[in-house]
Amino acid sequence: MNLFRAIATVGGYTLASRIAGFVRDILIAAIVGASMVGDAFFVAFKIPNLSRRLFGEGAFAAGFVPIFSSTLERDGPEAARAFAEDALAILAVTLGVMLALFELAMPWLMLGLAPGFAADPAKFDLAVALTRITFPYLLLVSLVSLYAGVLNCLGRFAVAAATPILLNLCLIGALLGLRDALPTPGHALAWGVAAAGVAQLVWIVLATARAGVRLRLHRPRFTPKVRDLLRRMMPATVGSGVAQINIAVDVILASLLPAGSVSYLFFADRLTQLPLGILGAATGTALLPLLSRSVGRGDGAGAQATFNRAAEVALLLALPSSVALVAVAQPIVHVLFERGAFDAAATAATAQAVWAYALGVPAYVLIKVLSPGFFANGDTKTPVLIGVAAMLANLVLNLLLMGPLLHAGLALATAIAAWANAALLYVFLRRRGFFVPDAALRRALPRVAIATAGLGAALWFATDRMSPWFAGSEPVRAAALTALVVGGIVLYAALAHVTGAATFGRILRLVGRRGH
Repeated sequence: MNLFRAIATVGGYTLASRIAGFVRDILIAAIVGASMVGDAFFVAFKIPNLSRRLFGEGAFAAGFVPIFSSTLERDGPEAARAFAEDALAILAVTLGVMLALFELAMPWLMLGLAPGFAADPAKFDLAVALTRITFPYLLLVSLVSLYAGVLNCLGRFAVAAATPILLNLCLIGALLGLRDALPTPGHALAWGVAAAGVAQLVWIVLATARAGVRLRLHRPRFTPKVRDLLRRMMPATVGSGVAQINIAVDVILASLLPAGSVSYLFFADRLTQLPLGILGAATGTALLPLLSRSVGRGDGAGAQATFNRAAEVALLLALPSSVALVAVAQPIVHVLFERGAFDAAATAATAQAVWAYALGVPAYVLIKVLSPGFFANGDTKTPVLIGVAAMLANLVLNLLLMGPLLHAGLALATAIAAWANAALLYVFLRRRGFFVPDAALRRALPRVAIATAGLGAALWFATDRMSPWFAGSEPVRAAALTALVVGGIVLYAALAHVTGAATFGRILRLVGRRGH
């Protein structure tokens, strides 16, 4: 497997999913807006979306992939398949019971998810109803993540990476086709989430069977490897999902703020998830199986080389993404979302949250890159301790900043906590010898910083000069934003080449190099 081709495959399909997601969000903004129905649905959607990010991109993969990879490497395909079947049985039964209990206890659960909604009985009841519809996605996406882990370990990244596209297509179809047939557009979106879970599971089960792995569901057995999986999963839920848990905390506290705050954070998070999903999730997804197999073979040099190149490509793209989002926060929200029920006040409020979240984009990506270094070596305790510290810092910062800055203070607290998390992960990786920056990485970082600074200055200047265009008609605004984005990409590529941060020749050599 080649690391960079794997990242490109996962990132490419993630980009397609994010584009479909933007179409979905534009429709939601126009039809639902930052309203009571919007706030209720976004809380209902937070659980399945958080579950997808934690299980699909975090906790389950952190526990399952290293064990499956090492079993495949040492004991062969049949032993690996048997472990996957045992994991499937435990996961299905455990989450099935959890799902039933949570459905019954949903009103009490909602008091924890959105305590501010209790002051508005209509909003509270709507949130409970919508969350009951979306909650089965928790079980379905967890099963999807198991099959995705199998495919990724086999070097088949495309199918699993394409799976989230189905979620966005189902939501778009449900909103357009069912909004007039159900009590609210929120109900249509909630049923779209449930349908997407079924579609994703069928899609990936069939793909895994075509890859030659057919998993049977049998009676749960607590084998030694299953116990090892559970031991790794529990702490990894915190260790790899801190950024997502912090965002969930933001939503809980935002329910206490003025109406619309939950919606502002949702739309801002969607924009910052574009670089995070393409860079962070793609790199982490591709990196973990490769690191795990290198560690399983005792190939320390190969693991270090893979780790360094993953960090290099992540920072090469994450730093300019952060600067670009800060520079164009207002026009991008204005062009994408301001229409229908989403007015100018919602644009201004959402742009503030985008600016704050964007400051943490490199940290979010680094967390996704650095965490596999612990997981591949079987260490899930250290990320837990670091994650708990970061969550406590986030909570304290939330309480300090939400008063003067409202919802933007919550976003800024999340970004600061993410930087603390990433810094601590790096320090402990260095101390354990799991990650030692090589000469190429140390040489690239200052060059990336220079290229990023040039991009930021150019975008600030261009955004100011193009302000009359962003006040024009919708086609003119769209053309202006497209020119700004395309021009920024071309400029950064040129600056990266000139500074030596990423010359075209080096990129071609990296893409052509075989992974370990």
